[in-house]
Formats: sequence, C-alpha cells, structure tokens
Amino acid sequence: MKNFVIAFSLLSVFSCTSNDIIIEEISFSYDNSNAQPSLVSTNGSLSLTWISSDEDMNASLNFRQFKDGNWTDPQTFAVGSNWFVNWADFPTHAISGDQVLTSYLKKSASGTYTYDVFLSLHKLSGEKVKEDFILNTDGFKAEHGFVSIVAKDNEGFFVTWLDGRNTVKKDSEGNSKPMTIRFAEITNAGDIIDESELDSSVCDCCQTSMTFTDKGPLVVYRDRSKEEVRDIYVTRNVNDEWENPVPVNNDGWVIYGCPVNGPKVVSNSKNLAVSWFTVLDGNPTVNLSFSESYGSSFGGPIKINDLNAIGRVDTAFLNEKEVMVSYMEGDDVGTYLRIKKVSIDGKVSEPITISKIDSGRGTGVPQLEILNDEIFIIWTVFDDENNQLKTVRVNSKNI
Repeated sequence: MKNFVIAFSLLSVFSCTSNDIIIEEISFSYDNSNAQPSLVSTNGSLSLTWISSDEDMNASLNFRQFKDGNWTDPQTFAVGSNWFVNWADFPTHAISGDQVLTSYLKKSASGTYTYDVFLSLHKLSGEKVKEDFILNTDGFKAEHGFVSIVAKDNEGFFVTWLDGRNTVKKDSEGNSKPMTIRFAEITNAGDIIDESELDSSVCDCCQTSMTFTDKGPLVVYRDRSKEEVRDIYVTRNVNDEWENPVPVNNDGWVIYGCPVNGPKVVSNSKNLAVSWFTVLDGNPTVNLSFSESYGSSFGGPIKINDLNAIGRVDTAFLNEKEVMVSYMEGDDVGTYLRIKKVSIDGKVSEPITISKIDSGRGTGVPQLEILNDEIFIIWTVFDDENNQLKTVRVNSKNI
C-alpha cells in the first residue's frame, strides 16, 4: 500500500433547528481512491474498514480504530486485483474480544456478479489468525455477498449473507431460482460451523443486517414472495433453533427488481429497532419500528422522512428508549443526508441536515454509530478526482 497522508481539521456547521447543533468534521485523506466504509461501535471504541483502490484496480482492505479522540494507525488486512468492488455490497467487520473478523468479495469467474465472500481473522494487534478463507463453500460460480457480521460476545462471530448458489439452477418453468440468505458461526480459530439456510427466496441485492441479544442472533433482510412483494422480514434464533421468518410490517411493496436498499436492526437489552426503505402508495418512505420483546413482535411503523426518501438507512441506540436514524431524502433543490432522534413512545425529533449529498451510487451507504454520546457519520464523497471518506460527529445532548 502507498504511504498514507493524514490530516485532521475541525469544521463547525449550524443546522436549522431550534438548537445550535455543531457538526464537527474530522477529515482525513489517503492516496488512491477510498470508499465502501463500514463503521462499528464496540466496547468504547469505533472501528472502520474501507477499500482503497488504484487506477489499475488493485485493492486493499484497511482497518483502524477511533480511540481517545484519535484514529489509530491503519492496518491492511487483505490485498488483491480480482476483487468485486461495489458501492452497495461493501465489506464489513466485527470485533470479538481481541480479534477482528473482516469480509471482502473476490471474483470467481468472468461474469459480472460471480464472486465469493472471503474472510480474514486477525488479532487487533495485527497478528494473523486465519487469512483469506472462503465463507460460501458451495463451489457455484454465482453471486455471494451483502454480508453482516456481529460478535458472539468473546466467543467468535455470527455471519449472514446472500447466497446465489440456487440462482444457477432452473425451476420447472425454466426460470432461475431465487437468491437465498444463509447464516454461519465463525469460531475464534476461523472455523465455519452451524451453517444453515434462513430463507429460500429473498431480494437479490439489498443489504442484510444482524444483531445479537442475550436471546440469540436476529437477522433482518428484504424478502421476495412469488408475487414479488419485497417487504422487510425478521428471523430469530431461539434455543438454537431458527424461527420461521415473519414481516416486520406488511408494507405490501410489489417491485419487479431489487431496490438495492436494505434494512438496519440494532438492539439494546430487550429493545430492538429496525429502520428500512419502502414505497407506500407510490411514495418513497423511510420507516422505523421498535420491538420491546427481543424481536418477537414489532410496533407499527414510524415515518421518518419529510421529503422524497432515498433511504440507505442506518440506526444506533442512544439509550434503551431512543435511537438515532440516518437517511437520505431529496427535493427539487437537492439531496440531503439527515438524522433524527426517535423514541420508543413514537416521538420524533426535527431533522438535522448533516450535509447536502450526491444522490448517486458514488455516495455509497452512509454509516452511523454512537460513542460516548457522540454521533459519528461517514460516507463517500468525490474530491480531487478520487473517492474519499468524509467523517463528521455531532454531540447528541442538544438533539
């Protein structure tokens, strides 16, 4: 990897709300093009993975943490020239104890969407545990991606992903079979165990999301019915058994193609929150629903957007009763990245505009996390003929 050029600066911006909200920019730039961020909050620190690539499509997967007000020195966990690098299907990671598990996508054949999920397991110190091992072991030249990873306390990791092994097969009418979603556990040694199929027909290219409560892992994703209804579904692992998937809400959105707009689930004790994009009566909408019962049922959807929703949501708990949600929406003037605070009793704050933002794919999927009452948001911008990552933080106490 080329040398890193790091610069820090602070920028204060005031939002048009009842309170003066200071949006502090923490900027850093690197050689080459940088995009596909994944931001995670774990045990008092933030961690970030992203892809850096050059003009020859050589790529590297990078990792660093934000501790005590500073970013740690970056580490490179994987490099390659035959990766599938995509704005929507980006690498992710999780930290369990002193280990970090990262994912990335590597081409398996010449087809546009023939690629496999590869994992790398390292100590936080950078020591290699198990590098570059394949998650999907089916052997089919098909699409595999849209990975979510969460820590299983300090005992390894849970992973879920979209798996296209059946899409290379034909049904009785000669049509390709649908995408599936699968789950597995990764041990501290990097072994893949307890793999299972969660749903045999799901949307082809929406991001998945997963959380881990003291009742077990829970996965949310965009389903696909025979009638092409593509609502958000949830399935839980209770007493080591996966329950039948059920809708978070019956939106009834019929769409004959994937919207590339996945949900986000987060948990705090028994309380869960799911945010997602849908279309209701022709109106693009961002919704959020709470569960106060470990995801056994969810309350009615709370509408988040005020303008035409674009979606690309993220969510994090402020405390047991409140979450922050980030989303994109637009009007005739432009597109905006915004956040709102939502309470479990249904109260929704006024929107805070984080930035005017490009509505295209280059923006990626903005990431939101909370650390010590501060809200961190990161997304991709096009600057000086390259993609770069932009990070801001907002103190939540004035929202």
